[in-house]
Amino acid sequence: MKKWLLCALAGLSWMLVACQSSPETTDESEVANRPAPQTMPFAVYDNFSALEHVFHYNNDTTYIINFWATWCKPCVEEMPYFERLIQQVQGKKARVILLSLDFKKDVPGKLTRFVEQRRLESQVIALTDHRYDTWIDKVDPSWGGSIPATLIYKGQNRKFVEQQFASFEELEALVKAFE
Repeated sequence: MKKWLLCALAGLSWMLVACQSSPETTDESEVANRPAPQTMPFAVYDNFSALEHVFHYNNDTTYIINFWATWCKPCVEEMPYFERLIQQVQGKKARVILLSLDFKKDVPGKLTRFVEQRRLESQVIALTDHRYDTWIDKVDPSWGGSIPATLIYKGQNRKFVEQQFASFEELEALVKAFE
């Protein structure tokens, strides 16, 4: 079942984004995958491994990482909860990251416009690595591949939610459990 969901998500996401920061190299395969100059108002990665460290910080900060896409109606519906949360956690050791899984072709136009028009205060990162079967289990082994999905963690304490939040209060309660 998990492989089916991964295949379905991969099929939907065949168009993901550009990329960002990779070390200088002379290896031919890495040169071919080197990112174009960044022109978006957010970081864009085409390889999960370049972003994997974000899921393993071991400090006193709570990380709230929401996986979403502009084409995902439930994701867009719950987006105001994360923007409200950014106000709630201001001054606290917490970080909200909106990790977009938008299609690659949509990042420069649709995703950029979405972020700018909504004036998102949360940190936005676009991940264009459509090889889900290589990285989904690294986020959480229970993840079936659907979005919206949210990982909340602080050090080794982790909570993964693979569904839309019904209310801001539901999201807030989960985050408060990490204080």
